[in-house]
Amino acid sequence: MSEIINLADKIKQLLPPELVNFMRIASDVAVSQGQNLYLVGGVVRDLLLERTNIDLDLVVKDNAIKLAQQLVRINQSKITTHPRFGTAKLRWNKWSVDLATARSETYTKSGALPTVKPSSLHNDLSRRDFTINTMAINLNPGHYGELIDPCKGKKDLEHKLIRVLHEKSFTDDATRIWRGLRYEQRLGFQLETTTLRLLKRDIPMLETISGDRIRHELKLVLKEKEPEKVLHRAQELNILQKLHPSLKSDGWLAEKFEQARQLNSANVPLTDIYLALLAYTLTNEDNEHLILRCRLPKSLAQILRDTNSIKGKLQSLSQPKLTPSSIYYLLHGYSLSAIAASLLASDSAVTSQHIHSYLDKLHYVKSVLSGDDLKRMGVTTGPHIREILHQLHIARLNGEINTKQGEVKLLHAWLTRRRR
Repeated sequence: MSEIINLADKIKQLLPPELVNFMRIASDVAVSQGQNLYLVGGVVRDLLLERTNIDLDLVVKDNAIKLAQQLVRINQSKITTHPRFGTAKLRWNKWSVDLATARSETYTKSGALPTVKPSSLHNDLSRRDFTINTMAINLNPGHYGELIDPCKGKKDLEHKLIRVLHEKSFTDDATRIWRGLRYEQRLGFQLETTTLRLLKRDIPMLETISGDRIRHELKLVLKEKEPEKVLHRAQELNILQKLHPSLKSDGWLAEKFEQARQLNSANVPLTDIYLALLAYTLTNEDNEHLILRCRLPKSLAQILRDTNSIKGKLQSLSQPKLTPSSIYYLLHGYSLSAIAASLLASDSAVTSQHIHSYLDKLHYVKSVLSGDDLKRMGVTTGPHIREILHQLHIARLNGEINTKQGEVKLLHAWLTRRRR
């Protein structure tokens, strides 16, 4: 008889008390409904690795939506349900919990979303991507904290191996290729020998995956602590080139990603900067192919296009005696993510200084007077109002004025000269 491993102490030690309490309540409600509740997947893996993971995935045998609806009434959370898959998501305060009905999956064709039907916990765990994600923890009274490990995931954790469950795993769902690389690099593990052979064999199956799902996987890669490691591994295995043949993950990219983390700009999502740097060497045409392959939304597509446009202005930005207003109007209108990526990619100290000036100061400079203010001061309506406001803004940018009174004084001087 195998040893019973209990992780109750690790749950208490590594999970926030509010989530631990929620699991206790959820278990009691499940029992009252005649159901059993289990903690599954990545959070179990990370508990065994003594890594904090607050993305809770809970599984019940019969009806996750019914359980979720009862829990909503107890903790006043928001609920999103997906009856097709028998799943629900609860959100309250800063917390989010996924609940799923135990299920089995079948794939009608490679790359398609699976057809699901209710099943046992064992079948639910056996349908997952890698053995290290197939473990569960019993949350029911009398067995609370007990580890359930039908696929020997704990053994692979101890040997630091990423192992698929069956030979058709990557054929059924090639997004697992990207996931395998993420786990391998994040955890410092290795792809098990047979798994690596199957992964290499099934790289062409990435062509069966929709652009939306590929974009989702790329987004998850860029959210990793050090995404350059995943991208470099993807290049080694000729996976990165499936996004676009001209993409490269080399020492330059690794250096720029590290600099992006040091930049730490609150106004610019780090993942957006990563994406712009990854695509930095692409031509306009290559950019459009990548945008199409990954079905990038308008905002992300614009970042790539802006980054390419700014590349065409780097020579102008490298001029040492540019006025602040010149710097502003060379960069104004482009996304901050594209500008930040261009700052990091530049090899010119002068250009970097100018872009820093824009991001740190010039970007925020605005004139105080409005078109209505000008009309009240006697300026007649017409296109010249826009030109006057433009000149006021230039004066502000160049430090010629820095107060509302200064703007008013400058405006009066202009109006006086015009009347003469």
